Amino acid sequence: MRREIESLDAFDAHVRAHKSLAGCVVQALDLRGRGEALERIPVHNAFFLGCRLKHRVATSLAGRGASVFPRLPHLPFDAYPHRLYAPEDLYAGLELGYADTPDAKVYGWTLREPSRQLDATLAQSLHDHFISDALTDTVTEPRTGVGVMGGHSVVRGAPEFLQAARLGHGLAEAGHLVLTGGGPGLMEAANLGASILDGPDALVDACDALAETPTFVPDPGVWAAAGFAVRRRWDCSRLSLGVPTWHYGHEPPNVFANRIAKYFDNAIREDILLRLCGAGIVYSPGRSGTTQEIFQAFTRNYYALEEGELRPMVLLGHDYWTRVVPAWPLLKALAKGRPVERHIHLVDSVDAVLELLG
Repeated sequence: MRREIESLDAFDAHVRAHKSLAGCVVQALDLRGRGEALERIPVHNAFFLGCRLKHRVATSLAGRGASVFPRLPHLPFDAYPHRLYAPEDLYAGLELGYADTPDAKVYGWTLREPSRQLDATLAQSLHDHFISDALTDTVTEPRTGVGVMGGHSVVRGAPEFLQAARLGHGLAEAGHLVLTGGGPGLMEAANLGASILDGPDALVDACDALAETPTFVPDPGVWAAAGFAVRRRWDCSRLSLGVPTWHYGHEPPNVFANRIAKYFDNAIREDILLRLCGAGIVYSPGRSGTTQEIFQAFTRNYYALEEGELRPMVLLGHDYWTRVVPAWPLLKALAKGRPVERHIHLVDSVDAVLELLG
């Protein structure tokens, strides 16, 4: 396996211990003060990704068998991220308005920059690769991961919002890592519930406080600021993950997913999100996106070759999934007589979900 080096301390320690960088991946470091060391040690088959290097040193590295990937200028994002985003990263500068935040600037860039241009496509692909790498480093036990999917349009203060918050809290209390699509609505509610450590009464109070700013329309900045205010008032430090996408950049990321894997490519984002939900997936009411996620996960279950590959799928809301968006009858028809039939469930309460997955 290649050794990944993502800090100057790790770089210095590795050079002292091994006197070589052969086969290493050195990511996004300012190495302008390490030129002497770089020129005296082996570097064959090493990768330098987005590092700051003096031109002479970069030329030397390439001549001695290293691959040097340059920093990509004029981008509103780092093409070589070495960790997941925190909400504070995406909302830096929020006091000046949402339009001044990195999240809004990157979304604006995607609208202006034609994806057919090679430099834009390459930058997005590199970014998403390293976000996936950071995400799999974070989710060290996918068997504990439970996904909570649901609609983005449910407003704070709605009964469904509190239900999703209680669901996220119950799953986290049972020892699960809660993952969502990272956006507003029921995704925000589940991340809030999973992250809060102050107990169920505090969860209700936090939901009430958020209800004063019910939606991200028309100002995502005011909506996000209300979320940060709740985080300052209550302890929302338990790990929960959001996996949103700039493909749907009009839906801002919620601030209760305290680690955020934000992607450009929605297809990659959907695939890796579902793949990390090793303990099951819960589907609260949602529309097209949630329905897509149901059948994307179901297809994986349908063609699973071994029992251990099957993951529970729980649809929450009998009336919704049988009448409003009748996905359940189709699931039942497709699953009939196959092993997956034992792994799909339709329930009407948070307690029923927790009994199945707890």
